[in-house]
Amino acid sequence: MNRQPTPSALPPEDLQALHGMDGHAAAHVDLLLPDCNGVLRGKRVAFEALEKVYAAGVCLPMSLIAADIRGNTVEETGLGYDIGDEDRICRPIPGSLRPVPWSPRPALQLMLQMEDGAGGWFEAHPRRVLQRVLDRYAALGLTPVVAVELEFYLFDRLPGADGRPQPTLNASDGRRNDSTQVYSIDDLDENAAFIDGVARACRAQRIPADTAVAEYAPGQFEINLKHRADALAACDDAVLLKRVIKAVAQQQGMLASFMAKPLAGQAGSGLHLHVSLLDRDGRNLFAGEPGAGAPAPLRHAIGGLQASARDNLLLFAPHANSYRRFVANAFVPLNDSWGYNNRTVAMRIPHSDPANTRIEHRISGADANPYLVAAAVLAGMLDGIEQQLDPGPPVSGNAYEQFPMQTPHWRGAIDDFLGSAFAGRWYGESFRHVYGQQKRREMLDFHAEVSDLDYAWYLRTV
Repeated sequence: MNRQPTPSALPPEDLQALHGMDGHAAAHVDLLLPDCNGVLRGKRVAFEALEKVYAAGVCLPMSLIAADIRGNTVEETGLGYDIGDEDRICRPIPGSLRPVPWSPRPALQLMLQMEDGAGGWFEAHPRRVLQRVLDRYAALGLTPVVAVELEFYLFDRLPGADGRPQPTLNASDGRRNDSTQVYSIDDLDENAAFIDGVARACRAQRIPADTAVAEYAPGQFEINLKHRADALAACDDAVLLKRVIKAVAQQQGMLASFMAKPLAGQAGSGLHLHVSLLDRDGRNLFAGEPGAGAPAPLRHAIGGLQASARDNLLLFAPHANSYRRFVANAFVPLNDSWGYNNRTVAMRIPHSDPANTRIEHRISGADANPYLVAAAVLAGMLDGIEQQLDPGPPVSGNAYEQFPMQTPHWRGAIDDFLGSAFAGRWYGESFRHVYGQQKRREMLDFHAEVSDLDYAWYLRTV
């Protein structure tokens, strides 16, 4: 007979979630550990094991944190054969027990974080990397307020005749959507079943999603999350929202993709991070009087984002495909400019009342890990504030025409990150090594493949 975990084993908020779910005693539990790529890895256990997980944790290989995008151990990180592929204890994140509403049978999910074997948290765990940066803010009595925006594509679950992803069929007339209708309400109506399914799952999982819009390409959408004065929780929301979107799409016969550039000639998908900064009294340090210019903390924060952009590019653009997104005239930053109410810049100050003044960081692709994006943005901001860096004047008009176009490359971003004193200082030497080596191995394996384009260009012509 299934046994219900006792109140002594579960935090009160998780016990409340458990009691609010019908049939929980027959559920399985997905134990979720986000890796450096933002992929959720872990175990599925029976409900009876849940109390033990809370009491003693669960063992998972240390190498999981830095598995490559295909799930392989990256030996260059030093986490594989060199240490005997050791396990580490992973413990539940209190308050993260949620139902899995799309599952055909009762199911729960629980987020984990990994220990280091010496009584602390593993320094290369992305959640810990963000916490390390947040500790610097807390020591100064400052609180970042963070919101995440995620863009993605909905595709037919089956590829087209050319093997490439194809748009879904419109429910009303059976045709495939091939036009760009940005902010189209009709497109939202056509996909109402999907959007409603995501909304229901978000409510069940207490994910604060509040806005859905049709974006700048056929089948592209954006779902926004409400801001939080807890950056870790805001990134938890983003990771779990991606799981919801993928699961609901699959349930409805579609494929949801967060690739940065799934289609040539169409808009890429971004992860935009909105950040404001509160002092001990809850005042927004970025707020200013209309017409008075940007307050010093806002200017210095932007200056820090500019100065650290090269060091952090690998966190914003982690994959080979990430760099295909950086093309002109596609609302993707190709420089380190900033400005007010201007979507051609990298650091945008959205239109708002003074109390809600914030930075919208627009460099990252939707394929990036939200914890690492937040860590990089917040580290850059605080570094700029501490050094009182000057960002220069804000840009008015088209930033693409006013600055030289930068064309970043994956290899250069990897080299910059591995050699970055900024990354070692803010994220720790352990993470810099593990993440940099993970990405270097992915790059080498990617370029070792012979693609269809190789055959199309060279097989008969050289």
